Amino acid sequence: MIRLAITDLTIDAAAPGEPPSRSITGLACPWGVTTIDSLGTSVRFEAGSLPEDGRAPKLVDSHDLSKVVGLVTERVSTDQGMMFTAKIAPTAAGNDALELLKMGALDAVSVGVEPTKFKFDKNGTMVVTAANWHELSLVAVPAFDQARITSVAASAPEDDEEPTNPEYPEPEEDSIMSEPTPVEASAAQPIIPTTPIFAEARRDFKLPSAGEYIAKFLAGGSEFAEFNARIRAAAPNVETTDTPGILPEPIVGPVYNNFRGLRPVIDAIGAKAMPGGGKVFRRPSVTTHTTIGASNGENTALDQGTFVVSDNQVTKGVYGGYVRLSEEDMDWTDPNVLALLLDDMARVYANETDNVAADNLITGITNSNNFTAANIADPVDWVTWMYTAASDILSASNGWLPTHLFVAPNRWASMGQLTDTADRPLFPQIGPMNAFGNMAPGTATATAFGLQVVVDRNFASGTLAIGHPDGFEIFEQQKGAISVEAADGSLSRYIKFRGYFATLMLDDTKFIKAAFV
Repeated sequence: MIRLAITDLTIDAAAPGEPPSRSITGLACPWGVTTIDSLGTSVRFEAGSLPEDGRAPKLVDSHDLSKVVGLVTERVSTDQGMMFTAKIAPTAAGNDALELLKMGALDAVSVGVEPTKFKFDKNGTMVVTAANWHELSLVAVPAFDQARITSVAASAPEDDEEPTNPEYPEPEEDSIMSEPTPVEASAAQPIIPTTPIFAEARRDFKLPSAGEYIAKFLAGGSEFAEFNARIRAAAPNVETTDTPGILPEPIVGPVYNNFRGLRPVIDAIGAKAMPGGGKVFRRPSVTTHTTIGASNGENTALDQGTFVVSDNQVTKGVYGGYVRLSEEDMDWTDPNVLALLLDDMARVYANETDNVAADNLITGITNSNNFTAANIADPVDWVTWMYTAASDILSASNGWLPTHLFVAPNRWASMGQLTDTADRPLFPQIGPMNAFGNMAPGTATATAFGLQVVVDRNFASGTLAIGHPDGFEIFEQQKGAISVEAADGSLSRYIKFRGYFATLMLDDTKFIKAAFV
């Protein structure tokens, strides 16, 4: 029975006369907690994202599907997270796992899932709202610290049974016996044979069965030593080239994927919901403002003005891709290729749409201030350009000041290396009172000159722009994955991943980009 609260680990045994339960209970996955998975991806499960019904997840050891030790028998979603009860099979692997559970060496679990509905928040965290739950693993260190086993129900001890003696092989009838051979001993070092030594006709040695070997082992002494020596002498050389059919090919850990689907520009500016209907939609903006002035005198007309709202049209863009996947590949692969495929598609889609946003942002900026005869390594030139650009934006945009600094990786590196006249970093990780901000090589989160730094690998080399994100808008409708059966009669499906994406430079007076001349 599932307990709906996390407590200290308890161990229960079945009462005499009752069947052993061999089960564990605990919290499989907490809701709303962010962690880093084994791919280095930040992930969070929302309430109800794991199913309470359907095919029961397997209970395995350390996410190794070749080491199944049981089955999840009960699942209950609570406000805290997904609670579970799992049965442990009475196999050798199950017994080993149960012993480790009873002594507390294993006290945590980790879920193995295939996300089917998810999104990335502004921090790059994958927020999972629906998933297929394939397995629950016994682990020593969980990804979620809350994912702990709260109860272990072990088997009741069996009644003591009388040990049975192993069956010894009967002596072969055709053995030729003789009187024991006399063994001489010296006074200095007496020799005491542990068993009689018999003479017999030489025969070909036949490799023993498992039972025969155990009998000799229990007999021990010189008898077993001679027996073991004869086995080694008679046994043929067996190498890995002779047993290819039973050599396992283990998969070590989860599949490694080094592609990170980060979206620095989109996260910094934010994506707005795209209207559902139509290929083109409108985004109005005021382009001519009214006129307000001092009175021109009594009985004299005030200044006349006008008010113009422009019609900005935005065309939806479709971004996506597909692969053709055989049914055999979906059914036989382990880990399942479909989950790996969808994860990779989501990463690539995120990067591709961010690349579009980065390109359109810089292309849409028409204003530029030159670094004329400037030294890229001189902090004075940087400060001069920053304040000049901010002043120009304030005047041109009717009162707006910049809040973000958009830079390519090489410009980000140049900023991070800036030092003052005493060779002190201009942007130290622990900022003194005279620091201009803080930056570190290990994180993209930084501030410089009082601005939020947005470094994106999708910017062209040398990109440096300053501005306020309200002047640039991003629209998106993530469609996710879809599976379509192939129409040619083959056992295969098209797996497609797609979304609608568009950008609009609404007010380029809020941006200025640098040109080094």
